[in-house]
Amino acid sequence: MPNFAVLIYEKETPGGVADIPPDVMEANLAAGEKIAAMGVRVVHEHGMQPSRTARTVHKGGMVTDGPFLESKEVIAGFFVVDAADLDQALAVAKLLPIMDGAVEVWPLMGP
Repeated sequence: MPNFAVLIYEKETPGGVADIPPDVMEANLAAGEKIAAMGVRVVHEHGMQPSRTARTVHKGGMVTDGPFLESKEVIAGFFVVDAADLDQALAVAKLLPIMDGAVEVWPLMGP
């Protein structure tokens, strides 16, 4: 099966995970079972630390604080999934509760 990256973007909240409403957190926790029921395998998943902990390395080796792009949303987390095709990967993305952001699905290059 092809691999897809599923990138979750959200507006960063001052309290981080503690500021996520309970219904959104419950929906996030329930998504795993729904994804598995679709026949999709989650290969890898991670939540991200706050953007203030990120660093960007620029051409020439200069390091700056924070993410490179200025945006109201930050990458909150990501998955890599094995899905039958892009449509199935998009169906996975639609299961993820988004408060004030978006989910991107990127086909990954094969080995």
